[in-house]
Amino acid sequence: MVKKENKDEEKNTAVPEEMDLLDLPGIGAATAEKLKEAGFDTMMSIAVATAGEITDIAGVSEAVARKAIDAARYTCKLDFTDGLQVLEKRQNVSKISVGSKNFDELLGGGFETGVITECFGQYGTGKTQIASTLAVALQKEDPEAEVVYIDTESTFRPERIIQIAKGFGIEHEKVLKNIKVARAFNSDHQMLLAQKIEELIKKGHKIKVVIVDSLTAHFRAEFIGRGSLAERQQKLNRHMHVLSKLAEMYNIAVYVTNQVMAKPDMFFGDPTEAIGGNIVAHNSAFRIYLRRGKKGSRVAKLVDSPSLPEQECVFYLTTEGIKDKLN
Repeated sequence: MVKKENKDEEKNTAVPEEMDLLDLPGIGAATAEKLKEAGFDTMMSIAVATAGEITDIAGVSEAVARKAIDAARYTCKLDFTDGLQVLEKRQNVSKISVGSKNFDELLGGGFETGVITECFGQYGTGKTQIASTLAVALQKEDPEAEVVYIDTESTFRPERIIQIAKGFGIEHEKVLKNIKVARAFNSDHQMLLAQKIEELIKKGHKIKVVIVDSLTAHFRAEFIGRGSLAERQQKLNRHMHVLSKLAEMYNIAVYVTNQVMAKPDMFFGDPTEAIGGNIVAHNSAFRIYLRRGKKGSRVAKLVDSPSLPEQECVFYLTTEGIKDKLN
C-alpha cells in the first residue's frame, strides 16, 4: 500500500506560476526555446542544472549560464532551511508496500518515494521479481499511478505481471497499460530513456515509480578494463544524477537492480560486491543485498540507509509476488 502522511502535495511549491525563463538574465527568446526543447522549461530545472549543461544546450557562455542559474536558485529559494521545514517537506514522502510484511519492515514501511533504492545480488536472488511486484503493488492502492520500466537485459515479462496482479486481486490489463516499458540497447540509450521520463510527467502521466533493471549491465559490458574505468564511472554518475533528480523533484520511488562481482582479495567472509563502486552507493539512499536462504527462501539485508539500522529479513518468491511464507 502507498502510505501518505500528508495529502496536500502542492503545499511546497516554491516558484510563482508567472515566472518564466525569459525573466532570467542573459536568456532571450531563442535561448529559452533551446532550453525548453531540452527539458529545462521550469525555474527549478534551471536552478538544479550545472553551468556546463546550460552552456552545451543553449550555446551561451559559462558566465551567462552561471548568472541564469544563480537567479533561478534565488527565485526558487534554494537556501538553508531549518530542520522543522525539512520535516514538513518530508510529510509528502510515501512508502510503497510490496505485500510482504517482512520486506516492508526492512525498509521502514516500504519503498520510499523521493530517493533511489538499490537491490544487488547474484542471479536468481529475486531482484527482477521485486521489480515486477513493486510495479503491480503500486497500482493496488493507486490505480491511476504509472510505472516506467527501463529494461536493459530483456527481463520484463507481461506474463509475470499478470500472475502477480491476479495475486493482488486487480485487473491485469489496466496494470499492464500503466507500465511504460522501454528496452535499452546500450548505455547511451539507457541514459536517454531516463532523461525522457520528465517529458512523460510534463505530458500529464502520473509517474510514481521508476525501475531500471539492471542499472550497470550495459556499462559493465561496454567499458572493459581499468583504462576505461574512469569514463564508465563518469557516465554512470551522470545517469544516477538524472535518476536522483527525478526522484527528488517529482517525489518518485526509483528502484534499480545491480549486478555483483566477487572480490579476489577477500579471503574471509562474503566476497560479493556490487558493481559501480562508490558512485552507485553514494547516490542510493537505501541499499539491499539479496542472497539465497534455506528451503527456497531469499534473504534481504539492508546494508545502508539514512535512518534505519542494518538488518535482515526472509521472504519467498511465489507466483503471486514476494511473500513472507509459502502457501
